[in-house]
Amino acid sequence: GPGCADRWGAVLTLLLLSSSLSYGPVFEEQPSHTLFPEGSAEEKVTLACRARANPPATYRWKMNGTELKLEPDSRYRLVAGDLVISNPVKAKDSGSYQCVASNSRGTVVSREASLRFGFLQEFSAEERDPVKITEGWGVMFTCSPPPHYPGLSYRWLLNEFPNFIPADGRRFISQTTGNLYIAKTEASDLGNYSCFATSHMDFITKSVFSKFSRLSLAAEGRPDSPTRILRSPVPRIKWRKLDGPQSSKWIGSEPLLQIQHAGFEDEGTYECEAENAKGRDTHQGRIIIHAQPDWLDVISDTEADIGSDLRWSCVASGKPRPTVRWLRDGQPLTSQNRIEVSGGELRFSKLVLEDSGMYQCVAENKHGTVYASAELTVQALAPDFRLNPVKRLIPAARSGKVIIPCQPRAAPKATVLWTKGTELLVNSSRVTITADGTLILQNISKSDEGKYTCFAENFMGKANSTGILSVRDATKITLAPSSADINVGENLTLQCHASHDPTMDLTFTWALDDFPIDFDKSEGHYRRASAVSPEGIPDHPKGWKINSRLVVCMFVDTFPIPPGPPGPPGGVVVRDIGDTSVQLSWSRGFDNHSPIARYLIEARTLLSSQWKQMRTNPVNIEGNAETAQVVNLIPWMDYEFRVLASNILGIGEPSLPSSKIRTKEAAPTVAPSGLGGGGGAPNELIITWTPTLRDYQNGDGFGYIVSFRRKGSQAWLRARVPHAESLHFVYRNESIAPYTPFEVKIKAYNRKGEGPESLTAIVYSAEEEPKAAPYRVIAKSVLSSEMDVSWEPVEQGEMTGVLLGYEIRYWKDGDKEEAADRVRTAGLVTSAHVTGLNPNTDYHVSVRAYNRAGTGPPSPATNVTTTRPPPKRPPGNISWTFSGSTVSIKWDPVVAKADESAVTGYKMLYRQDSHSAPTLYLASKSQIDIPIPEDFTHAFVQIRVTGPGGDGTPAEVHILRNSGTCAPLATPTPLTTPLQLTTPFNGPLQSHPGH
Repeated sequence: GPGCADRWGAVLTLLLLSSSLSYGPVFEEQPSHTLFPEGSAEEKVTLACRARANPPATYRWKMNGTELKLEPDSRYRLVAGDLVISNPVKAKDSGSYQCVASNSRGTVVSREASLRFGFLQEFSAEERDPVKITEGWGVMFTCSPPPHYPGLSYRWLLNEFPNFIPADGRRFISQTTGNLYIAKTEASDLGNYSCFATSHMDFITKSVFSKFSRLSLAAEGRPDSPTRILRSPVPRIKWRKLDGPQSSKWIGSEPLLQIQHAGFEDEGTYECEAENAKGRDTHQGRIIIHAQPDWLDVISDTEADIGSDLRWSCVASGKPRPTVRWLRDGQPLTSQNRIEVSGGELRFSKLVLEDSGMYQCVAENKHGTVYASAELTVQALAPDFRLNPVKRLIPAARSGKVIIPCQPRAAPKATVLWTKGTELLVNSSRVTITADGTLILQNISKSDEGKYTCFAENFMGKANSTGILSVRDATKITLAPSSADINVGENLTLQCHASHDPTMDLTFTWALDDFPIDFDKSEGHYRRASAVSPEGIPDHPKGWKINSRLVVCMFVDTFPIPPGPPGPPGGVVVRDIGDTSVQLSWSRGFDNHSPIARYLIEARTLLSSQWKQMRTNPVNIEGNAETAQVVNLIPWMDYEFRVLASNILGIGEPSLPSSKIRTKEAAPTVAPSGLGGGGGAPNELIITWTPTLRDYQNGDGFGYIVSFRRKGSQAWLRARVPHAESLHFVYRNESIAPYTPFEVKIKAYNRKGEGPESLTAIVYSAEEEPKAAPYRVIAKSVLSSEMDVSWEPVEQGEMTGVLLGYEIRYWKDGDKEEAADRVRTAGLVTSAHVTGLNPNTDYHVSVRAYNRAGTGPPSPATNVTTTRPPPKRPPGNISWTFSGSTVSIKWDPVVAKADESAVTGYKMLYRQDSHSAPTLYLASKSQIDIPIPEDFTHAFVQIRVTGPGGDGTPAEVHILRNSGTCAPLATPTPLTTPLQLTTPFNGPLQSHPGH
């Protein structure tokens, strides 16, 4: 029936739109690094993953690169896209996790997130040696923290909790080792010192404290402590940067220098100076700033025609320089057939439908990894006019010009023919068919009326669309408003008449200073003299002085086209092509019955699909212009241009794009960035930089010129490195000593000339392994499975590179050194805590320095024997009695066997209820008295032995107010949560100062 064709067209359009709304997965939430405290009361870990996708995504998870099997009875389960791990266990669950999201459009993988387990053990129960000191001398207390992960923060107690020692110019606590330094002891410093270590994990904080070490005065002479660090008076500390000015970001002073928001400009050598009346000493250290990858340029969703070429680019910053790899649907992508992978560039030639899918570029260095993803949709479509048909009714003015676009949806691009009725149209003096299929008719007459049909065809099929051209007489203003000066309070009448085609209705619109007048809202200030006459006459009954303002009469053809912004300009032509400018011309489009006020010019390059407004000469292009110069273009770049017209009603539709042109070549104008380097094999200098983007190459034959010289020498060496993709240069010479500073600079060139030179950077030649070994290695057993190792450092003058730290090797007596286990420290630390040893076992220990080139020679080996393990048996026969405000708890003492370490005391965790924090008590005998509140009813208790071998197996009981026997603890959970030292500990420690 009537309108069926229109309704079916609407249905087809909706179907077409709905199919285009499908898209591949895009991550909205990805897993994060998680630190789970061992022994936590939490029963699960959740790793988040959610992706936006249509159709909805399905999810999989990988652990350490292997897909997890999410079976019904497994501890792993999927909640939406999240991975939930029940009862996590370090031995099974620690590792790297990655979420995989898929739908019918493709697959993407999330960033990798680690699940690690944090812990903090108790300090050694071994008594700490007392320290004797002569007043005024310096002293150091060693913390020797227990095994832990991750790092700790340190404070020190003096005599009792919570009497913490403040850090000031005289006292300093190293947050690296936990050691306490006192530069000049005073009488007030005498007392008992305990190291208080705190671990901050994701959702829990745990603290432990060491045995006390007593500081007292020596009877006479110098102190007998070997840890003296500096005589009185207290030295003044100064910091300076040797190779640059002091930064405004420095905070703090004295022993600790902190740099806020460290950046690459903070790299360099720093010197600490200590000075007092007795003398002066300095020490230097070097800061090297690294950075995890960060995207500078990433890929975006792209639709491309079948058979076309495509280039994608990903560029990332970071130090060390990130490497870039590519994934397609979650799988590694390498060069093959029509696909070329070259670092951060991915190139397709002659796209096929199978190239559609989800692509990711991954930039990574040792500090992190970043992912960027985009969907590639390769289209193969027969011409289709449903979304963009030829206008059904095309108005045109006699003697004017009309532009009729033909823009079917098609892939690949369709070829186009135009007909008028049955006549095939070809280019002539009045008829122009542009390369993109637009029909332009000029000097129009009545004979041009009729049906115009656009025929479009590609290898997928054919389609056509028809419009009717209607020619009308032009509308002209025959009587325009005239300027007038009036006095305030007087009335003013302005007249406006126009001639027009008799087949068209005509209305008048009035505007004041480019803003249309709303007669209904003017409250009678403006009104029309006649509502039925063809002319509109605004009247000022109250009178305005308006000689400085502009009143415009606009006529509007109400049939067939309402007033609006201008139509698209036509015939955009590019000429006079230079390196940074072109001359553009166009033909005037339909003004839609409102004079064109000005033109805008936009352009896009083949590197971007976004149109951007361009700078022009003149800056403002008047409405009567049909040519302008486009300036500030990039040399040797492919461009296409379009023109937009505007009037008081807005900016009109853009013209069709011009034909593609390439600006002329020019010498480079930008120096390459990211100059740096270092590393490599002996006798090598490696210089690196960031490859220059296509935008800044300015011409063919692009490459780099690298200049370098030993720092302090005069002559520069130069090397030419061809190819824009090059990113490093290696200079080899037997005369290059290890870690020698070189001055380097770089500039770009192409076949038009050389560009500007970069600033000079300092790059060091390759390092060599350390030549010297640490000495005075001391190994001391701490617990049955742990030891502390310390050594004297390697002198900086003996290093042939930057000292990164030390490697401790340890192996059992009878084993070969090649089978040694290894632990590495970072930085200038000269001590390490080693765990995971066998009890009551002889070990050999050696230490080596290492840098980026490798590990140096070993120190002489030293020997250590770990202590015997603590007794396995828990305390037994626990009983208690109440006496006023005290409960006295007793148990049978535990006697160590021959193969076990001695029992030096007992630890008791005491908790009033399941909601309160446990309190720690120490006892030297098998009895302890504990204060209790008046309303006491019950408590949970856990008792274990302690000694040089560590802590033994706990016994757990439930104390009841009205019972003299022990109720076995059915649910030990309340006492196995990590210990948190809080204010309730204050009383018991003061009540039992000897424990």
